[in-house]
Amino acid sequence: MSLLGLDIGTAGCKAIVFREDGAILARVVREYSILTPHPNWAEQDAEAVWQAAWDALREVVTATAGNPPKAMALSVQGEAVIPVDRDGRALRPAILGMDTRTGEENRRLAEQFGAETLFRRTGMPLHTINTLPKLLWLQRHERKVWDKAHQFLLYEDFFLRRFAGRATISHCLASRTQMYDLARGDWADDILEQCAIGRERLAALAPNDGGVVGRLRPDLAKQLGLTDGVLLVSGGHDQACAALGSGVVEPGLAMVSTGTAEVVEVAMATPALNDTLRRGNISVYRHVAPGLYLAMTLNHSGGLLLRWFRDTCCAAECERGKVTGRDPYDLILADAPDSPTNVFVLPHFAGSGTPWLDTASKGAFLGLTFAANRATLGKAILEGLTFELRVNLDLLKEGGVAIHELHAVGGGARSPLWLQLKADICGVPLRVPEVTEAACLGAALLAGVGAGVYSDLHSAVRQTLRFKGRLEPHPGNASAYEARYKVYVGIYPTLIPLLRQM
Repeated sequence: MSLLGLDIGTAGCKAIVFREDGAILARVVREYSILTPHPNWAEQDAEAVWQAAWDALREVVTATAGNPPKAMALSVQGEAVIPVDRDGRALRPAILGMDTRTGEENRRLAEQFGAETLFRRTGMPLHTINTLPKLLWLQRHERKVWDKAHQFLLYEDFFLRRFAGRATISHCLASRTQMYDLARGDWADDILEQCAIGRERLAALAPNDGGVVGRLRPDLAKQLGLTDGVLLVSGGHDQACAALGSGVVEPGLAMVSTGTAEVVEVAMATPALNDTLRRGNISVYRHVAPGLYLAMTLNHSGGLLLRWFRDTCCAAECERGKVTGRDPYDLILADAPDSPTNVFVLPHFAGSGTPWLDTASKGAFLGLTFAANRATLGKAILEGLTFELRVNLDLLKEGGVAIHELHAVGGGARSPLWLQLKADICGVPLRVPEVTEAACLGAALLAGVGAGVYSDLHSAVRQTLRFKGRLEPHPGNASAYEARYKVYVGIYPTLIPLLRQM
């Protein structure tokens, strides 16, 4: 028996079929584009995303014909608003989370409700990433689309509408929209009414503790060559699914996912909705694991900054990697110093993430001398990214969110140097799962519980999750980095007045 996790990311999708013990049977990846028709806009052809995902599903199911999947759940990017007609077809491109056109809508929300009230009700700080201001933007600027739309969906409910004929959204993903009342566990009807958004124009909420939400339509199952059909199980936000897939199912456990961006998800028994987290722009929402909540930090740059450095400054290492088969990053960092570098990097190449969420901030290298080489600069980038991670972890602790252990996933988890830096700078032990495709695995575990393969998510994690080992902070390096961290925290406040002038 097998289980399928389908991950709909920002730049591509993955369809992975897992065995009951968590082993990967087949994996298919498809990419798609992000559209930027105007400054500050980020959109996507949702129909093209559907086609790419469907092609990936067909290929992965064909590859596992001897062990077809019994159930499937989705892990999806958050906040991608898709107006659809009565047939579930997109009426315009999806407005993505990274889209920042909704500054005026957020100002109006602050005046109408108050930033503190919205955070305490919904767990979401005022920000352009949220679904609610995107809907208000459509109301004001694309009235024809607004009036014609039957529903406004995100990617999970958009896909389930196609798969099963009914749009259903997990409580996890719904709680990231700024339209969900965390205390009540339901859509916030008063917010919807005051914003002139009919509840019927949103997807139906899945059962409160997840579970089966439908079955793949017979005609679609036939196209996949499946005779028994596939159960569809409530999934959730990709980072929440990745937290589950990395074993974050107890309060105090946290995941650091280092891919294009770097995200931390910390599990909590109750939602921490205090001013410290609100001022730090930390979002608080429902975990895919029943009874738990998550606090999420975000650094937009993450691995994208290291890739920029590789592609812009390290052509020789890239060429040598093609010839030798070695990873270019390993070649770049091969001669990096063991001790902390003398260069500071402010990694705000796409503006700052949490806690500042300041689009005016920019990247900076400080302390350069003629002694700096590629290896030094490469390690300084890793240090800067990790200092930024520490800023967010310290904020979480200040807000009363305990962190006992970090589980590292994503591309960054393949770098022993970066992992040790995380332990040394953040002062937190790290564990690395053997399967780093954590979002798809988390979705597959949800599917398995819904299908009765596992009795509950804790059992699912115990049966499937294995760790490579545990990294502890190195006392000598931790002390040296502590001194440098005290310098780092002053860089953004010192530079931002100049950056605003620039």
